[in-house]
Amino acid sequence: MQHTDIVYGVHAVMESLQANTGNKLYIQDDLRGKNVDKVKALAAEKKVSISWTPKKTLSEMADGAVHQGFVLRVSEFAYTDLSVILDMAEQVDNPLILILDGLNDPHNFGSILRTADATNVTGIIIPKHRAVGVTPVVAKTSTGAVEHVPIARVTNLSQTLDKLKAAGFWIFGTDMDGTPSTKWNTAGKVALIIGNEGKGISANIKKQVDEMVTIPMSGHVQSLNASVAAAVLMYEVYRNRLS
Repeated sequence: MQHTDIVYGVHAVMESLQANTGNKLYIQDDLRGKNVDKVKALAAEKKVSISWTPKKTLSEMADGAVHQGFVLRVSEFAYTDLSVILDMAEQVDNPLILILDGLNDPHNFGSILRTADATNVTGIIIPKHRAVGVTPVVAKTSTGAVEHVPIARVTNLSQTLDKLKAAGFWIFGTDMDGTPSTKWNTAGKVALIIGNEGKGISANIKKQVDEMVTIPMSGHVQSLNASVAAAVLMYEVYRNRLS
C-alpha cells in the first residue's frame, strides 16, 4: 500500500520543502555529498526535522521506488478549487485548461504536469473517481511541477465542462479523426481534454466537445502515449500564443 503522504527523490523533496508542505524529512544515514547539504540546509530553514534512516527503511517507505536517499512526509496534497482556476483564467490572455479524462498512469500524469508547467497551463482538472490522483509517483515524475500547476479534482466532469462553457471556454478533444493540430485555432479560452490511455475520451464527454483535434502522423503506430500527445498539443497552444 503506497502512502499518499510522502514524496521521495531529491527534486520532489526540494520542491515540497520550498512549498512548505514538508512535515518530516528522512535522509539515508550513510549518504554524503552536495545534495545532502542542500536538502539539510533547506529543511533547517523551513524548520522541518530530519531523521537519519537506513536505506532499507526508506525503500519500504517508498514502496521500492528510487528515492535517492530522501523521503519527505508531507501534508496531504491540497487540490485547488475549480472556481480558483476559473478566476486565474480570467487574469491571462489565451488561458489553457487541461482536462484529464480517466488517466490511470501516474507517470503519464507526472510528465503532463512537467509540460504544463513549461507551457504556462492555467490549471488541470481531473475526476475524483476511476482516475489517478496526485500520488508520490506523480510528484516524483513531475520533478516538482506538481507544486506549481493548480490541480482541481471534481466529482462530475460533465458538469465541469458546462461550467467551462459558461465561462467562455471552447472545448477541444483529442481523436484520430479531427482538425489537424497544425490547423487548430487556439485563440481565446481553450479547454483541452486528454482521454484515457487505452479507451480515449469517454462517450458522454465526447458529446460535449466543440471540436476534435488530431495530431498528424505517418508512422506505422497510429497512436501516441497520452503524455506525449498532451505535450505536442500544449506546445501548439504555447507556440501560437508566442507568435
